[in-house]
Amino acid sequence: MIAIWWAFGNMFFAALNDLVFKCYARKPRSHGFFAAIVGVIWCIVLLFLVKDPVTNWKATLLWGTISGIFSIGGNLLMLDAMRKLDAGVCSTIYRLNLVPAVILAALVLKENISLTQYAGIACACLAVLAFLPRNASMRKEMTAGLIVMLIASLMRAGMGIAYRYGFDVCGASAQVVPVINSLFWVFGGIIYAFTRERSQVKELFCGDSIKKLCGYGILSGALVAGIVLTMAKSLELGQASVVLPIMQMSFLVTGILSVIFMKEKVTFLKTVALLLGITTIILMSR
Repeated sequence: MIAIWWAFGNMFFAALNDLVFKCYARKPRSHGFFAAIVGVIWCIVLLFLVKDPVTNWKATLLWGTISGIFSIGGNLLMLDAMRKLDAGVCSTIYRLNLVPAVILAALVLKENISLTQYAGIACACLAVLAFLPRNASMRKEMTAGLIVMLIASLMRAGMGIAYRYGFDVCGASAQVVPVINSLFWVFGGIIYAFTRERSQVKELFCGDSIKKLCGYGILSGALVAGIVLTMAKSLELGQASVVLPIMQMSFLVTGILSVIFMKEKVTFLKTVALLLGITTIILMSR
């Protein structure tokens, strides 16, 4: 029972973090420096959790690097997509990374895909299609954002597979790999800012831009730390098959909060997509 409460805590932390992402991405601000600040807070918290000695540094560094690239890449793409799409849409597609993760697991780890999981894959495809508006001009505008979001979801799935392969097959440290990931957020974010966001970097120190950057970054970093801690506790105390689906349902909370606080529209097709997303998570977790 305690594990389930930790899983619900994880769900709300993830939902709030998605909302912070959307609030930050609404205006043309530096995504790279934002990610760097999140990475600093995340790294500080994770360093306190490292207790066991690393037995295989080579595997830890390799899979920490691979998963780190997927992690920072997926989240930068998510921030970019949130400039065009609603928070609820982005959050739903991102949490459907279970689908490509299962497919990748079948290809890389030779795991079998069950009939219910095939049904979940079909529901996920329908959920994405349901987000497309009927209006042709709006559909054209949203399609680009959806493609970016789908790539972000694929990268998140790649991170999950890198974790599983690195931990289960290669013996990488489950405690140190996430710390390496946080460093990729720090240095990857800074590199991204200076190479892709030069105009935002020039404006960063004007007015209150730096205050908002630090405020949003620290808040998101604290939420990410909460996500990491609650996930660790829920998986430590409960069964993965029970707690993981609860944690993945954060997109539903994000959708509700975005309607209440950000006045995002509730449409019939968006409601259908959310219901299909819930069905997908349930089916993919069986």
